[in-house]
Amino acid sequence: MHFLARPMLKPAMVLKLRACLVLSLLAALGIASRGAPLPIKVVVVTTFEEETGPQASGVSPGEGRAWIRGLHLDHVVPLPAGFHPVRLDDHGVLEIMTGMATARATASIMALGLDPRFDLSRAYWLLAGIAGVDPQRASLASAAWAEWVVDGDITSFVDPREIPANWPDGRIPWDAASPFDPPGADIGQLYHLNPRLVHWAFELTRHTPIPDSEGMRRYRARFTGFPAAQRPPFVLMGDNLASATYWQGTLAAQAARRWVALYTRNQGTFTTTSCEDAGFMQALTFLGRAGRVDLQRVMILRTVSDYCAPPPGMSSVESLQYGPGKAYLAMRESFQSAYLVGSVVVRELADHWDRYRDAAP
Repeated sequence: MHFLARPMLKPAMVLKLRACLVLSLLAALGIASRGAPLPIKVVVVTTFEEETGPQASGVSPGEGRAWIRGLHLDHVVPLPAGFHPVRLDDHGVLEIMTGMATARATASIMALGLDPRFDLSRAYWLLAGIAGVDPQRASLASAAWAEWVVDGDITSFVDPREIPANWPDGRIPWDAASPFDPPGADIGQLYHLNPRLVHWAFELTRHTPIPDSEGMRRYRARFTGFPAAQRPPFVLMGDNLASATYWQGTLAAQAARRWVALYTRNQGTFTTTSCEDAGFMQALTFLGRAGRVDLQRVMILRTVSDYCAPPPGMSSVESLQYGPGKAYLAMRESFQSAYLVGSVVVRELADHWDRYRDAAP
């Protein structure tokens, strides 16, 4: 509407115009407020971008940009109760950016899941975000499909400087008395994704080429004695420890391995560490109980931006100091990796919806 001189619009007129444009968009997408909700095939979940203000675009460098551009998620729909508006394409794929860490992820997923404009009852969910990785398991820009998610925040804790000499670390199951006690009541510490779906996604993507870079090659060469950390980027199966606290270190990685093994009863293997996965899974669990989503259609793909433990010869403190000559942060490469691997699954589901609508693969 170029013929409207912008300075002449009064604030009330601007708000009215914006409301009309939003309603027109919703109507065009079939999301009229009193009409039938829009069926969604796939929800792509990202968590952050460099712009952080309320007017953030969603396409600044971050986890969402490659998805928005690659899948032509051109329709922007406000989600007032969430972190960001959602974006849709013309074929039933929706992207939501949750914001970083447990609380924002939980709240944003609940906001979407309870929104009456969308029918998510048959939707597949793919959380595609970056993470730290155990150097015993994978390398920079690698992509790990998780079958298990363990919440690393629900725990009792004793400062390691005060623990008994025979304790491995100060982390204790929240209702236990020592690190050696088995976990008690489940209050959201453990989530098991549909193993058949996870393995299907892995098999579909395991040979996806992931670009390498000179910076990654130089840094991973420092991990002598860690063959997985020295490999070019690859796709693997690997489980997630979720914690709102960003951590690094050799001893902390040892504790993470023990914690995931403890809670999964040695069925899971610690691979990636990130901030949102437990909140994402808790929200979906509640939404599943309400019949809003199908919890058997959930996938988590984490791509490696950094190692959670330093290479030989580097201290744990130094491994937090990203930059030339220090730790290498493969953030841009991991953004690309998440899209390259994850989009294979999203396109398969959306393009062959008649095959996957009624039953998960």
